[in-house]
Amino acid sequence: MKFLVLSDLHGADKNLDLLDSEFKNADAVIFAGDFSECFKPKTGKVSMKKLCEKHDTIFAVLGNCDPESYIEDMEENDISIERSIVFHEGIALCGSGGGEIFTKKTEFERTREELQSDFDIVDTSVEQSGNTDLWKSMILVSHNPPLGEIVDKVNEQVHPGSPVFTDYINKNQPIAVICGHVHEGRGVEKFGQTYVINPGALADGFYAWLEVSKDKDGNWRASEPELKKL
Repeated sequence: MKFLVLSDLHGADKNLDLLDSEFKNADAVIFAGDFSECFKPKTGKVSMKKLCEKHDTIFAVLGNCDPESYIEDMEENDISIERSIVFHEGIALCGSGGGEIFTKKTEFERTREELQSDFDIVDTSVEQSGNTDLWKSMILVSHNPPLGEIVDKVNEQVHPGSPVFTDYINKNQPIAVICGHVHEGRGVEKFGQTYVINPGALADGFYAWLEVSKDKDGNWRASEPELKKL
């Protein structure tokens, strides 16, 4: 299964048109937030509509530049995975939108604890069902990145990713984690066996591919993700 991985569109809708051939080759699309231009939240609805026209199967969260109320718009378009588990062809996806409190000037800034609590639904599901295998089919999508060496790197001194999220990934080992937010953090790194992918900002022409398939034992595995540029 091939996922086209996008994030941080920021109203650059023309770049969606430049991806038309890629949309045709994708089984599904993952969008890690920021439909809207910074400080221009009304642009987000136009960009969301444009993205929804490009593919029938989209899994999305909001970014820190998107109003929280846009969750309702995502739900109406059947693309939201915020605070929920969505199943697709044997793969489970769960999402967390918004960014960690930083400037207090963008639309959707939240505490580290609030961001992490979006994944409580996965823990509750595993606890109630006893099905720890859920993690073996899980892709987490978070606008805010984990603390790492690459995916949250602004510069050598500044890594604003969440250490709590890093611990969570290392403990549970989902198939993959998709993040965004830190444009400079474009890249791929492994946390144990989990690929963490920051595709870079689509506003700057960056995107990625993630391909997953079952091995001979029936377990989902991710191939090395590909970083791409328009």
